[in-house]
Amino acid sequence: MGSALISGLLAHGWASAEDCVVVERYEEARAELTKRFPQLHVAAEPPPGESLVLAVKPQDLEATCRELPSGSFDRVLSIAAGVPTERIESWLWSGVRVLRAMPNTPALLGVGASAVAPGKNATEDDVIWAESVLSAIGMVVSLPEELLDATTGLSGSGPAYIFLVAEALIAAGIEVGLSPEVSRVLTLQTVLGAARMLSESGESPEELRAAVTSPNGTTAEGIKVMEERGLREILSASVRAATERSRELGRG
Repeated sequence: MGSALISGLLAHGWASAEDCVVVERYEEARAELTKRFPQLHVAAEPPPGESLVLAVKPQDLEATCRELPSGSFDRVLSIAAGVPTERIESWLWSGVRVLRAMPNTPALLGVGASAVAPGKNATEDDVIWAESVLSAIGMVVSLPEELLDATTGLSGSGPAYIFLVAEALIAAGIEVGLSPEVSRVLTLQTVLGAARMLSESGESPEELRAAVTSPNGTTAEGIKVMEERGLREILSASVRAATERSRELGRG
Protein backbone atom coordinates (compact mmCIF):
# COMPACT_ATOMS: atom_id res chain seq x y z
CA MET A 1 0.00 0.00 0.00
CA GLY A 2 2.90 2.33 0.68
CA SER A 3 4.24 1.77 -2.83
CA ALA A 4 0.79 2.45 -4.28
CA LEU A 5 0.64 5.70 -2.36
CA ILE A 6 4.07 6.79 -3.60
CA SER A 7 3.12 5.97 -7.20
CA GLY A 8 -0.15 7.86 -6.91
CA LEU A 9 1.36 10.96 -5.36
CA LEU A 10 4.05 11.22 -8.02
CA ALA A 11 1.73 10.39 -10.94
CA HIS A 12 -0.82 12.99 -9.88
CA GLY A 13 1.81 15.65 -9.27
CA TRP A 14 0.82 15.96 -5.62
CA ALA A 15 4.48 16.36 -4.74
CA SER A 16 7.81 16.34 -6.51
CA ALA A 17 10.36 13.63 -5.88
CA GLU A 18 12.52 16.22 -4.13
CA ASP A 19 9.76 16.87 -1.60
CA CYS A 20 9.44 13.24 -0.47
CA VAL A 21 11.59 10.78 1.40
CA VAL A 22 10.71 7.10 1.55
CA VAL A 23 11.93 5.33 4.68
CA GLU A 24 12.55 1.59 4.68
CA ARG A 25 14.43 -0.19 7.44
CA TYR A 26 15.45 -3.31 5.52
CA GLU A 27 18.32 -3.02 3.06
CA GLU A 28 16.88 -5.43 0.51
CA ALA A 29 13.55 -3.60 0.46
CA ARG A 30 15.38 -0.25 0.17
CA ALA A 31 17.21 -1.53 -2.89
CA GLU A 32 13.94 -2.61 -4.46
CA LEU A 33 12.32 0.76 -3.77
CA THR A 34 15.34 2.60 -5.17
CA LYS A 35 15.09 0.53 -8.34
CA ARG A 36 11.36 1.16 -8.64
CA PHE A 37 11.51 4.87 -7.76
CA PRO A 38 14.96 6.06 -8.86
CA GLN A 39 13.91 9.70 -8.59
CA LEU A 40 13.17 9.40 -4.85
CA HIS A 41 15.48 9.52 -1.87
CA VAL A 42 15.11 6.21 -0.03
CA ALA A 43 16.54 6.26 3.48
CA ALA A 44 17.01 3.88 6.39
CA GLU A 45 15.97 6.53 8.95
CA PRO A 46 13.42 9.33 8.66
CA PRO A 47 14.75 12.88 8.54
CA PRO A 48 12.72 15.48 10.45
CA GLY A 49 9.82 16.91 8.47
CA GLU A 50 6.35 18.37 8.60
CA SER A 51 4.32 15.26 7.79
CA LEU A 52 4.78 11.50 8.00
CA VAL A 53 2.71 8.67 6.53
CA LEU A 54 3.04 5.40 8.42
CA ALA A 55 2.49 2.56 5.95
CA VAL A 56 3.51 -0.40 8.13
CA LYS A 57 1.79 -3.55 9.33
CA PRO A 58 -0.35 -3.11 12.46
CA GLN A 59 1.93 -5.37 14.50
CA ASP A 60 4.93 -3.19 13.59
CA LEU A 61 3.28 0.14 14.29
CA GLU A 62 4.13 0.55 17.98
CA ALA A 63 7.83 -0.22 17.51
CA THR A 64 7.99 2.10 14.51
CA CYS A 65 6.38 4.96 16.44
CA ARG A 66 8.59 4.53 19.49
CA GLU A 67 11.73 4.60 17.34
CA LEU A 68 10.89 8.02 15.87
CA PRO A 69 12.81 10.92 17.45
CA SER A 70 10.55 13.02 19.66
CA GLY A 71 9.08 15.99 17.86
CA SER A 72 10.45 14.98 14.47
CA PHE A 73 7.08 15.47 12.74
CA ASP A 74 4.11 17.78 13.27
CA ARG A 75 1.49 15.36 11.97
CA VAL A 76 1.30 11.65 11.29
CA LEU A 77 -1.11 9.72 9.06
CA SER A 78 -1.36 5.99 9.77
CA ILE A 79 -2.80 3.52 7.27
CA ALA A 80 -2.27 0.53 9.59
CA ALA A 81 -5.56 -1.34 9.92
CA GLY A 82 -7.39 -1.37 13.22
CA VAL A 83 -5.03 0.71 15.37
CA PRO A 84 -6.86 3.73 16.88
CA THR A 85 -5.36 7.20 16.98
CA GLU A 86 -5.40 7.20 20.79
CA ARG A 87 -2.90 4.34 20.89
CA ILE A 88 -0.74 5.89 18.19
CA GLU A 89 -0.68 9.18 20.12
CA SER A 90 0.41 7.32 23.26
CA TRP A 91 3.44 5.93 21.37
CA LEU A 92 4.47 9.33 20.04
CA TRP A 93 5.23 12.70 21.63
CA SER A 94 2.87 15.14 23.28
CA GLY A 95 0.87 17.38 20.95
CA VAL A 96 1.52 15.43 17.73
CA ARG A 97 -1.43 15.58 15.33
CA VAL A 98 -2.44 12.04 14.33
CA LEU A 99 -4.86 10.87 11.66
CA ARG A 100 -5.89 7.34 10.78
CA ALA A 101 -7.00 6.03 7.39
CA MET A 102 -8.37 2.82 5.94
CA PRO A 103 -7.59 2.37 2.21
CA ASN A 104 -8.26 -0.82 0.25
CA THR A 105 -6.28 -2.83 -2.27
CA PRO A 106 -7.72 -1.29 -5.50
CA ALA A 107 -5.56 1.66 -4.46
CA LEU A 108 -2.81 -0.27 -6.23
CA LEU A 109 -4.56 0.71 -9.49
CA GLY A 110 -5.47 4.21 -8.35
CA VAL A 111 -9.13 3.30 -7.83
CA GLY A 112 -9.12 2.70 -4.08
CA ALA A 113 -11.73 3.65 -1.52
CA SER A 114 -10.35 5.24 1.63
CA ALA A 115 -11.77 6.72 4.81
CA VAL A 116 -9.84 9.06 7.10
CA ALA A 117 -10.48 10.14 10.69
CA PRO A 118 -8.70 12.72 12.84
CA GLY A 119 -7.23 12.13 16.28
CA LYS A 120 -7.83 14.49 19.19
CA ASN A 121 -5.17 17.02 18.17
CA ALA A 122 -5.74 16.98 14.42
CA THR A 123 -7.21 20.08 12.81
CA GLU A 124 -9.52 20.58 9.83
CA ASP A 125 -6.46 21.53 7.77
CA ASP A 126 -4.86 18.21 8.72
CA VAL A 127 -7.93 16.34 7.49
CA ILE A 128 -7.83 18.27 4.20
CA TRP A 129 -4.14 17.38 3.84
CA ALA A 130 -4.83 13.69 4.51
CA GLU A 131 -7.70 13.69 2.02
CA SER A 132 -5.42 15.19 -0.62
CA VAL A 133 -2.82 12.48 0.01
CA LEU A 134 -5.34 9.64 -0.17
CA SER A 135 -7.08 11.08 -3.22
CA ALA A 136 -3.94 10.19 -5.17
CA ILE A 137 -4.96 6.52 -4.93
CA GLY A 138 -8.73 6.84 -5.40
CA MET A 139 -11.68 8.39 -3.62
CA VAL A 140 -11.70 9.32 0.06
CA VAL A 141 -14.31 10.20 2.68
CA SER A 142 -13.82 11.80 6.09
CA LEU A 143 -15.55 10.06 9.00
CA PRO A 144 -15.57 10.02 12.81
CA GLU A 145 -13.05 7.48 14.02
CA GLU A 146 -15.70 5.24 15.58
CA LEU A 147 -16.89 4.47 12.02
CA LEU A 148 -13.50 3.37 10.67
CA ASP A 149 -13.99 -0.20 11.84
CA ALA A 150 -17.21 -0.31 9.83
CA THR A 151 -15.28 1.03 6.85
CA THR A 152 -12.77 -1.77 7.34
CA GLY A 153 -15.59 -4.32 7.33
CA LEU A 154 -17.15 -2.88 4.17
CA SER A 155 -14.66 -1.29 1.77
CA GLY A 156 -11.45 -2.52 3.40
CA SER A 157 -12.45 -6.17 3.17
CA GLY A 158 -14.98 -5.66 0.37
CA PRO A 159 -12.66 -6.38 -2.57
CA ALA A 160 -12.12 -9.90 -1.19
CA TYR A 161 -15.89 -10.43 -1.10
CA ILE A 162 -16.12 -9.47 -4.76
CA PHE A 163 -13.15 -11.70 -5.61
CA LEU A 164 -14.90 -14.61 -3.89
CA VAL A 165 -18.07 -13.94 -5.89
CA ALA A 166 -15.95 -13.96 -9.05
CA GLU A 167 -14.38 -17.28 -8.02
CA ALA A 168 -17.81 -18.77 -7.47
CA LEU A 169 -19.17 -17.48 -10.80
CA ILE A 170 -16.19 -18.90 -12.70
CA ALA A 171 -16.72 -22.29 -11.03
CA ALA A 172 -20.45 -22.12 -11.78
CA GLY A 173 -19.79 -21.37 -15.44
CA ILE A 174 -17.56 -24.42 -15.65
CA GLU A 175 -20.27 -26.54 -13.99
CA VAL A 176 -22.79 -25.61 -16.69
CA GLY A 177 -20.40 -26.52 -19.51
CA LEU A 178 -18.13 -23.56 -20.26
CA SER A 179 -14.39 -24.03 -20.51
CA PRO A 180 -12.37 -22.59 -17.61
CA GLU A 181 -10.90 -19.86 -19.80
CA VAL A 182 -14.21 -18.81 -21.32
CA SER A 183 -15.89 -18.82 -17.92
CA ARG A 184 -13.08 -16.71 -16.49
CA VAL A 185 -13.12 -14.14 -19.29
CA LEU A 186 -16.90 -13.78 -19.21
CA THR A 187 -16.97 -13.48 -15.42
CA LEU A 188 -14.26 -10.83 -15.22
CA GLN A 189 -15.83 -8.72 -17.96
CA THR A 190 -19.24 -9.10 -16.33
CA VAL A 191 -17.91 -7.88 -12.98
CA LEU A 192 -16.05 -5.01 -14.65
CA GLY A 193 -19.07 -4.00 -16.74
CA ALA A 194 -21.42 -4.14 -13.76
CA ALA A 195 -19.04 -2.02 -11.68
CA ARG A 196 -18.84 0.62 -14.41
CA MET A 197 -22.61 0.72 -14.74
CA LEU A 198 -22.92 1.22 -10.99
CA SER A 199 -20.35 4.00 -11.09
CA GLU A 200 -21.25 5.76 -14.33
CA SER A 201 -24.96 5.26 -15.08
CA GLY A 202 -26.31 7.48 -12.33
CA GLU A 203 -28.83 4.79 -11.44
CA SER A 204 -29.08 3.00 -8.11
CA PRO A 205 -28.17 -0.69 -7.69
CA GLU A 206 -31.88 -1.44 -7.23
CA GLU A 207 -32.77 0.30 -10.51
CA LEU A 208 -30.02 -1.44 -12.45
CA ARG A 209 -31.00 -4.83 -11.05
CA ALA A 210 -34.67 -4.27 -11.90
CA ALA A 211 -33.79 -3.23 -15.45
CA VAL A 212 -32.06 -6.53 -16.19
CA THR A 213 -34.54 -8.72 -14.28
CA SER A 214 -37.50 -9.45 -16.54
CA PRO A 215 -40.49 -11.08 -14.80
CA ASN A 216 -40.28 -14.87 -15.06
CA GLY A 217 -37.03 -14.57 -17.00
CA THR A 218 -33.65 -16.20 -16.55
CA THR A 219 -32.19 -13.50 -14.28
CA ALA A 220 -35.29 -13.53 -12.09
CA GLU A 221 -34.89 -17.26 -11.61
CA GLY A 222 -31.25 -16.87 -10.55
CA ILE A 223 -31.99 -14.01 -8.14
CA LYS A 224 -34.86 -16.00 -6.64
CA VAL A 225 -32.35 -18.66 -5.59
CA MET A 226 -30.02 -16.04 -4.09
CA GLU A 227 -32.84 -14.50 -2.07
CA GLU A 228 -34.11 -17.90 -0.90
CA ARG A 229 -30.62 -18.92 0.24
CA GLY A 230 -30.00 -15.68 2.10
CA LEU A 231 -27.35 -13.89 0.04
CA ARG A 232 -28.19 -10.53 1.59
CA GLU A 233 -27.84 -11.88 5.12
CA ILE A 234 -24.59 -13.64 4.25
CA LEU A 235 -23.08 -10.36 3.03
CA SER A 236 -24.46 -8.45 6.00
CA ALA A 237 -23.05 -11.01 8.43
CA SER A 238 -19.68 -10.89 6.65
CA VAL A 239 -19.41 -7.11 6.98
CA ARG A 240 -20.45 -7.29 10.64
CA ALA A 241 -17.88 -10.00 11.37
CA ALA A 242 -15.06 -8.09 9.68
CA THR A 243 -16.08 -4.91 11.51
CA GLU A 244 -15.99 -6.65 14.87
CA ARG A 245 -12.62 -8.19 14.07
CA SER A 246 -11.25 -4.73 13.31
CA ARG A 247 -12.51 -3.56 16.72
CA GLU A 248 -10.82 -6.51 18.40
CA LEU A 249 -7.51 -5.72 16.67
CA GLY A 250 -7.82 -2.11 17.79
CA ARG A 251 -8.20 -3.17 21.39
CA GLY A 252 -4.87 -5.00 21.15
